[in-house]
Amino acid sequence: MPLWIPITITAAFLQNLRSALQRQLKGRMGTTGATFARFGFGFPFAVLYVFALGFLFDMGLPTPNATFLFAVAFGGIAQILATFLLVYLFSFRNFMVGTAYSKTEPMQAALFGLLILGEAIAPLAFVAIVVGVFGVGLISVAGRGGGARRGWKGLADGLVSREAGIGLLSGALFGVSAVCFRWASLSLGDGGVLMRAAMTLAFATGIQTLAMLAWMALRDRAELKAVARAWRPALLVGIVGVCGSAGWFTAMTLEKVAYVRALGQIELVFTYASSVFWFRETITRMELAGCLLIVGGIVVLLAAAT
Repeated sequence: MPLWIPITITAAFLQNLRSALQRQLKGRMGTTGATFARFGFGFPFAVLYVFALGFLFDMGLPTPNATFLFAVAFGGIAQILATFLLVYLFSFRNFMVGTAYSKTEPMQAALFGLLILGEAIAPLAFVAIVVGVFGVGLISVAGRGGGARRGWKGLADGLVSREAGIGLLSGALFGVSAVCFRWASLSLGDGGVLMRAAMTLAFATGIQTLAMLAWMALRDRAELKAVARAWRPALLVGIVGVCGSAGWFTAMTLEKVAYVRALGQIELVFTYASSVFWFRETITRMELAGCLLIVGGIVVLLAAAT
């Protein structure tokens, strides 16, 4: 079994756990603070990870270059915006469905991978995109309720709803960030896979921490105080988040983004369990059908990529 497969599955589990913990922060702080917790409290551990690899395991530090700095900065900002939108989406939908909206990311990452890195998409990938978007539409229709809106008109309304738009944009930004992080890691010519991934993670979280601190200091000091008051649960979010990110970055250094993010859809299984058993939320049949269609699209995408 290729190493990137178990690494990706582990990263998906940790991402689901981080999202659940992040959602609980919404009671203590706003969307900006919950988004910051992932990066700001994870950054020190990302730096420790780099130093551990360098000094404990004698891995050489690669030298950052202009391509690396551009790609990691662009990816870092895109990930901030994507995370903000995903946390904001939780205010409108339940945990399962809110996360499922962002699951169009692998389809969109395949496109961005082609445009940015020249990683070709097989014809079946187009089918995967269509199936995934259809699944998002079903979820949106189910959430809007009402029998009058069922059928093709309801599906069309769902695809252009506010929730669908936020989720699709979040997925697009996550796709861009993932491709940029792979680009950054691959641009480091020297160093092993673990060190290149760790360097990318440390620089990305550092840029994200500075950007969000500056924003809150200038525009939302009350939120900065709320983060400081809730530092204990926020610290847990940061630790779990950086561990999951280390897995994603390593897997995406080893393999194409489209493959990694497609396999990462196993997170939906973890999300479903969290939604039902942790948050005690009810998932309708149509919402479940939409999620299954998204998973089906992922399977097709994975088949097209192998």
